[in-house]
Amino acid sequence: MHPMLNTAIRAARRAGTIIMRHLDRLERVAIETKGRADFVTEVDRMAEAEIIAILRTAYPNHAILAEESGAQDGNEFRWIIDPLDGTTNYLHQFPQYAVSIAVKHKNRLEHAVVYDPLKDELFTASRGAGAQLNDRRLRVSNSSRLEGALIGTGFPFKNEHEYLLDSYLQMFRAMVTPTAGIRRAGSAALDLAYVAASRLDGFWELNLNPWDMAAGVLLVQEAGGIVSDIEGGHDFLESGHVVAAAPKVFKDMIKILRPFGTELPTPP
Repeated sequence: MHPMLNTAIRAARRAGTIIMRHLDRLERVAIETKGRADFVTEVDRMAEAEIIAILRTAYPNHAILAEESGAQDGNEFRWIIDPLDGTTNYLHQFPQYAVSIAVKHKNRLEHAVVYDPLKDELFTASRGAGAQLNDRRLRVSNSSRLEGALIGTGFPFKNEHEYLLDSYLQMFRAMVTPTAGIRRAGSAALDLAYVAASRLDGFWELNLNPWDMAAGVLLVQEAGGIVSDIEGGHDFLESGHVVAAAPKVFKDMIKILRPFGTELPTPP
């Protein structure tokens, strides 16, 4: 195992311990509102601080991009961190949240960890070495078409994303008819990990942040899936618009979604 991946695993597990330690006393957890239906807790911040402390000890010169503390300059390696993806789920004890850590070298994702501390499921990947779940090799589903597929998604529910809601609902309407169903579970990191594990055949969402998807994207790619933006391009980490799926399902998804991607409104 690559030393950076090993460090990421150690950091994710330590963050997971913090998350689980507070699960039975959420009524005493301090909560702040970043926007409508957008929360941050002291658990998010403690978990992030623990991750960064471990990374700084191992790699003091690396750059960091973390959801709560923002960007820290460094060399050509950058760690992309979401200490608790699915905070709203966590606060409601809805069992779908995870720690997400990725390593990017220059413009290429190299290592990824998505850790579900509640289920003790550890999804890992290194470029060229495949993706694993608790040391079991992962492959995306072998579904041959969108018809009958199970697809994950996320809604543009935050205040700053409402300008996308009408476009998203048109996408949803076009996508829902041929599928076996669409699921919105509330953690993009886990949704992408589930695509890698063939629990979902595909996933799409608009306006994600890099920390929401960086680790999950590499998991999908290393499990044999395809990832793009809504128009089929490669700037998903910059645009925040992402489509990820098994190859044949991806082909059907992008055929439906691409026309909407060319007409997405710009932020007000």
